[in-house]
Amino acid sequence: MSTVRETAARLPDPAQLRAHLRALAVLDATIGDDPRFSCYTFNAHWGPKEEAALMDNGSGDDFSVLFTPAGTLIRGFDHESRMSPYATEDEEVWPGVIDEVPAALSPLLDEPAFFDEGIDVPRVTTCLWWTNGDTAWHSGSAVDFPPGVEDPDGSAYLFRLLTDRTPEAVQAYFEDYYERPVPLDAVRHVLAGHPLTAAVVTALNPAALTDEALLRRIAAHPEAASYLAGHGEFDLERTDPHEPIALPNGLPVEPVAGCNAGGTHYLCGPAVPGAPRPVLYTDSEGRASLIAESLAEALTLAIVLPSWHDALAGFRPPALGADHLADHPDHPELRDRLLAALILPPTTEQQVLARLLTTAARTARDGFLPYVPDDEDCEFDPMFTPGPLDDVDTDEPIPTRAAH
Repeated sequence: MSTVRETAARLPDPAQLRAHLRALAVLDATIGDDPRFSCYTFNAHWGPKEEAALMDNGSGDDFSVLFTPAGTLIRGFDHESRMSPYATEDEEVWPGVIDEVPAALSPLLDEPAFFDEGIDVPRVTTCLWWTNGDTAWHSGSAVDFPPGVEDPDGSAYLFRLLTDRTPEAVQAYFEDYYERPVPLDAVRHVLAGHPLTAAVVTALNPAALTDEALLRRIAAHPEAASYLAGHGEFDLERTDPHEPIALPNGLPVEPVAGCNAGGTHYLCGPAVPGAPRPVLYTDSEGRASLIAESLAEALTLAIVLPSWHDALAGFRPPALGADHLADHPDHPELRDRLLAALILPPTTEQQVLARLLTTAARTARDGFLPYVPDDEDCEFDPMFTPGPLDDVDTDEPIPTRAAH
């Protein structure tokens, strides 16, 4: 028989467990095509100074790991367990499972998300905790497990990727769940805590950075959608431009987002599955510029460098973005959180700025400076004119230049 007591001995300390669960959430979000079907997720803002790692397999089994200043609480529910409240005569939590949870952590079990409609006790068959000062995980000492069952409380089944944290075990789980190969080296990269790169993302899921996948992630992440619609000036609900446009190079354009100032973002080119489309921005004053080579790049620009309009007008660091950072000192933390949520590889302002200038410089040259179809003489003006200091390498620092 394997119970929560054996599981407790195989779990790492809370810090290591948190890092592992964050990595599982990153892997699940990247490998999967739709965040609604991810099993493993991580909520860094579950409550005041509280984080939650969650697992829900969609078949009635779930667990939560809540990280708080007072300690860590693990709650698991195996819907087929004989220890389920639904399997008891009075629909009560199995005796001893949560009776000894410390007072500092027991209120966490009152979270409405852990209750089902029509039942007055939390959804739990197994529970562990680690308070400040502990050196090991604890579980109920008086639990009388039902006999004749190999995994009576479901802990071995629920926590199998927490007790066997090897890359091989994690790879096998995701290959089985998503029914496709998952490269072991990419799994090792994420489990080791290394930041995502475009190469790792593509290895885990070639479709992860496609337009369709990115739009699904934004729709599933209210904080990302809210930021993009506001400070990011990339509102996906604004897809009705003031006037139709056409491109000299003949490529079709599709409005994908708008901004509060009346500007519009367009995807340029035919919608070919898996093929990136450059992003063109037109403002309300008859000016336009390419700003990114793909939707993924445009979203990264909006998140990392919300003052990119000023960059096209000539501002450079340290002046560039200084006002936004002064008004929103939490932007670096928000930036990292949103990039992670959308599975966009981390990058720096300098790299994003360099890509923006390189892309904007080819607007007119490559036939992306639009015009109004009924009047070909009505051509938009470029928002950016390259100067001698704008020939930069994306891997090198950008020289500072005074605003003009």
